[in-house]
Amino acid sequence: MPNKVVLNFLIIVILTIATFWWTFIIFHRDFDVSLVLVVIIVRLLSSYFIFKDYSLSWSKATQKTFLLKSTVYMVSFFIYTLIYYKDIHIYFLASELFLYLFMINFLMYLYHFSQNRSSIEKTKIVVIYGYSKNSVKLSEEFRCSKYKIACFCDDNKKLQGRSIDNIKVISSNQLKQNIKSSTYDLLVIAIDNNNQEKISNLYNEFNRYFKNIKILPSFFDILSQDNYTNQLQNISLEDLLARKVKDLDIKLIASFIENKTIIITGAGGSIGSEISKQCSRFKAKRLILVDNSEYNLYKIADDFKNASLKLLNVVDNISLEKLICQEKPDCIIHTAAYKHVMMCENNHESAIVNNIIGTKNIIDISIKYGVDKVVIISTDKAVRPTNVMGATKRVSELYANNVESKSTEIVAVRFGNVLGSSGSVVPKFKKQIEEGGPITVTHKDVTRYFMSISEACQLVLQTGAIAKGGELFVLDMGRPVKIVDLAKQMIMLYGKQKSIEIVFTGLGIG
Repeated sequence: MPNKVVLNFLIIVILTIATFWWTFIIFHRDFDVSLVLVVIIVRLLSSYFIFKDYSLSWSKATQKTFLLKSTVYMVSFFIYTLIYYKDIHIYFLASELFLYLFMINFLMYLYHFSQNRSSIEKTKIVVIYGYSKNSVKLSEEFRCSKYKIACFCDDNKKLQGRSIDNIKVISSNQLKQNIKSSTYDLLVIAIDNNNQEKISNLYNEFNRYFKNIKILPSFFDILSQDNYTNQLQNISLEDLLARKVKDLDIKLIASFIENKTIIITGAGGSIGSEISKQCSRFKAKRLILVDNSEYNLYKIADDFKNASLKLLNVVDNISLEKLICQEKPDCIIHTAAYKHVMMCENNHESAIVNNIIGTKNIIDISIKYGVDKVVIISTDKAVRPTNVMGATKRVSELYANNVESKSTEIVAVRFGNVLGSSGSVVPKFKKQIEEGGPITVTHKDVTRYFMSISEACQLVLQTGAIAKGGELFVLDMGRPVKIVDLAKQMIMLYGKQKSIEIVFTGLGIG
């Protein structure tokens, strides 16, 4: 630190004397020692005590750093302008300031360039799709790695043909033409992560040309501004199939959750745990997480250190009533259910008791103790149900919508398959791929609606916020996806196109 202080001191003093000397010569004036001393003192005080200039890292400097340096000396410019304006012409001071800023920025750029020159051998070629401040920052970091940046790719015609730091910006068609004569290792998609369809199209378009494709998180998702390359993410199934919600009312969700006591049943499951995270994010006053599985509660314990974890089955009417009576929740979100179609099919009584009686217990006790709102999670399989699981959910919906609820607002929310949930086909396909295949699909024309867990849970909370009681909400699941296409996408993500086959087993119940 002392060395940096001394170096910063010498740079300010020497540059100030040099720039004033040149300015005095240019304007044919005698060297004014008192003026130079005043400026040096002001610049030193500004540098050390206001901006702590000596602590800046020139090797990691960005344009923002250079702008800060310029601002430091603009302060001194105005100060000594006020002091000496009567005796010295404003053009004189402006000329000296220009020379000084030019020299100080030139030194910083020179040092920055020398420190960031990479001696690493460039053995891989990367293309960055999408031009933004984040992608430019990423390109700067790649220069200190084994990757050589071939080009930026952007479909904005205004950018095409230009160069950014000597890196050309080309179109998608030009990129495909270049690829035919070259081998590229990595494509980084640096566009808005909300543009899910665009990401999916780019992946399908360029997957065969690149050895690897990654995504740069959007501005609000980037964890640190210091290192973007470490935050590059692999393409996920959610990126290819799910949608990111554009019409979520975050303020509405926050007003619904903030400072509320909330009970979440089935909190250890995939849906319940995500809703718990969202409630924690939106600052619930108290979370009571209920599950009948000790292991599920154990899994989420570290994520909810301030929550109350209750090992309880919603079928146990006495224990459930005791909990609700003691906690006096403002809202209950009921996600606990048996969700696997075939398991419910083979265990009728258990499915009926858990899904119907458990939901009835939640509703009846909530009404008895005046809980403000109850949100029941349902499924699209409750539409003209053809299996036990769907039928139990439909009965639960009918009870929720027709019970005499008094002051309690009860709403059922129905949605389809959630990517990555325990009831989704995705974990099954993943296991089959890891075991070497084949992937089993019932029929080539079977379709399902999919959304991400995060999206589904946020929509559930928004539904709870706007519901007035007695309603059945159906979430917009987007476009249907063929199960066979889902299987193909997963095989592609694992890079197993040549070794995994898809086998059709025939339609069953559900």
